[in-house]
Amino acid sequence: MILPIVGYGDPVLRKVGENISPDYPQLAQLVENMFETMHRANGVGLAAPQIGLAIRLFVVDCAPFADNEDISEEEALFLSTFKKAFINAKITLEEGEEWAFNEGCLSIPDVNEDVYRKEWITLEYYDENFEKHSAKIGGLAARVIQHEYDHIEGILFTDKISSLKKRLNARRLQNIFEGKIVPNYKMKFASKKSR
Repeated sequence: MILPIVGYGDPVLRKVGENISPDYPQLAQLVENMFETMHRANGVGLAAPQIGLAIRLFVVDCAPFADNEDISEEEALFLSTFKKAFINAKITLEEGEEWAFNEGCLSIPDVNEDVYRKEWITLEYYDENFEKHSAKIGGLAARVIQHEYDHIEGILFTDKISSLKKRLNARRLQNIFEGKIVPNYKMKFASKKSR
């Protein structure tokens, strides 16, 4: 089922997500719906706050990045199959050089800016079957995870851009808040609460 994506300005996007337990209601269906919603909106990641749930859950599918000409064949192969759900994730280490990448967000359509993030992360998380994992991940997959992880911490990528870029994007952000944009996917705008 396609779910509406919460737009910039909604308070749920600023809440730190709560951990969930294996008996969270209809968890498997929720994960499936999140993947379906993300794919429909042509995204590579989607966090629960973006569908109105302040819980520590996000999904990623990095396959669209496998066609990036700036990456190695090895990374392209890795990205082509990197599709996962992350529950109660905790990044324990960020390391390596910071590098810029032009990021966007399904909750903030039509706004894209360079964001600097560390190259490597180490994290612990549960999958949708509540099996615990620990992993060290680098490159574009690490970037997608860091972006979605920020969502479950109540942080948006626009918090990580310069004050000048924030001022330049102020009108666009206000238009998203007021629902004055028409993305090609279903959204719920903060000022309208439905569409």
